[in-house]
Amino acid sequence: MSHEMEHDAGGGGILANKLLWICIGAGIFILIAFILPTPQSMVEIVEKYGFAKRMMEWEVAHSAADAAHKTMIVLGIIPMAVIFFATEAIPIGLTGVLMPILAYFLHLLPRGMIGKTFAGDAPMFLLGVLAMGVAVVDVGLHKRLASWLLGWTKGFMVPIFVLCISMAVVGSFISAHAMCAFMTPVMAAVYFGAVSARSTGGRIEHDPALAKFLMFSLCYSLNVGGIGSPAAGGRNVIMMGFWSEYNVPMDFFTWMKYGLPIVPILGVLVAVYMLVLFGRKIKTKDLTPGLTAIKEETKKMGKMTYAEYVTFGMLILILLLWIVGGEELGLGGPALLALLIPVVFKTTDWKKILGGISWDAWFMYCGALTLGALLKESGAALWLAQSFLKILGYVGMSEGYGLWVGLSGLSGLMTNFMSDAGTTALLGPIVIPMGIMTGVQAEPWAVGLAVAFATSFAHFLIVGTPNNAIVYGLGIYPDTGEKMLHPMDFVKYGFILWILCMGVLWVVEFLVVYNVIGFPEGILETARQAMESANQ
Repeated sequence: MSHEMEHDAGGGGILANKLLWICIGAGIFILIAFILPTPQSMVEIVEKYGFAKRMMEWEVAHSAADAAHKTMIVLGIIPMAVIFFATEAIPIGLTGVLMPILAYFLHLLPRGMIGKTFAGDAPMFLLGVLAMGVAVVDVGLHKRLASWLLGWTKGFMVPIFVLCISMAVVGSFISAHAMCAFMTPVMAAVYFGAVSARSTGGRIEHDPALAKFLMFSLCYSLNVGGIGSPAAGGRNVIMMGFWSEYNVPMDFFTWMKYGLPIVPILGVLVAVYMLVLFGRKIKTKDLTPGLTAIKEETKKMGKMTYAEYVTFGMLILILLLWIVGGEELGLGGPALLALLIPVVFKTTDWKKILGGISWDAWFMYCGALTLGALLKESGAALWLAQSFLKILGYVGMSEGYGLWVGLSGLSGLMTNFMSDAGTTALLGPIVIPMGIMTGVQAEPWAVGLAVAFATSFAHFLIVGTPNNAIVYGLGIYPDTGEKMLHPMDFVKYGFILWILCMGVLWVVEFLVVYNVIGFPEGILETARQAMESANQ
């Protein structure tokens, strides 16, 4: 089967009609942004929370009503962006570029701020990570990594369960994005070895279902590991900071007691879901030939070469700088060393790095960051959150278990459209006081954990997390260089998994772990006193 045929299968039929989806996306945008009336509740929110004042200071709005209209424009961009990202109605990188273009021409943010959203620390981080993947593959280090991590496994089931569980646990403690960059070429190598062994007549018979299976198993396992410890991501640390403001701080190991127990469960869930989803479609049912071929190639490579030592040292250095560098270096600074070190030490050619980077994935992710900034700075995200909270009140989910389910659902949805840290930073100041005011003894920890945990489940939009962008950018067929994944695949395969992950959170975490671990006595009263003192 050719790759063209597979891509048509991933986005064929009505999805292949690009003009139709351009018209639908643009039509929805125009309807929301310029035809529908601005809700009075939106005007009230942009006034009450200072968005209108700030927009007027920035000279992007002249009144509260004008500011609210700008917020409506941002709300119109969201469905259009989702449609374009999912269907590739226009190239996915160009959809990313469209976000700052709209922000500039519709005067939604100050010019300087738009530029920062498109070229801040996060874009530099992704650029470095994509370059890291190119460097690892170029020197052949990915084959050694595959041999070290999976070489002892055989068959089909064992390697997959080992992969999903180990990546979920590892992703709880070190950068999941870095692991994704290391492991995506590894899985591509395992795939190619397996299909090569199965092919006959000197022609590679590709198995696109296996390619998707391996890429998504890796990506989603690393995603779900984000709840295991504070080291897994900035959103966890942000939530811990909010608790400290209410004099109820949580330490590293206490977080692990609540989060780590369900990480292996989620890893198994990913493996089982992928097997059920792709089991009948996959033609290559044995990964042993691929793993064996990689081990043989590794043996032929002999001892590690100079280029491999330099590349491996670069990976360790970048990881250490991410861990110890903190806020001073950020994530982007160390990641950019992946562009510098291979060239300076002459292990990978500069033109090869530039040619190997998926600029489509990079521009797409940068555009998603701009969209996230628009949601936050215009008040659109806050209006959506407040509207959702009113609905929770109407349906009797305003405290305890119902509140945890509702707010985690909101958090899980929002994190597919904006960064996990941005989602936590937006919702934290809203939900913690809500939890305190319910009088439930588990608060404010219970509601904060619910919101932070759900931000790890950015499965169904390619822009939801760097992991998704990385497997899309680096997941290529080794012989042709064509992409293994289609943007619509994330929607097709990720949405059901998102629901299942939320189900584990709602049942296992909220009903079992919360009750078994319990919550310290007095945190509710301490937090309430801190809130009352701050309001005086």
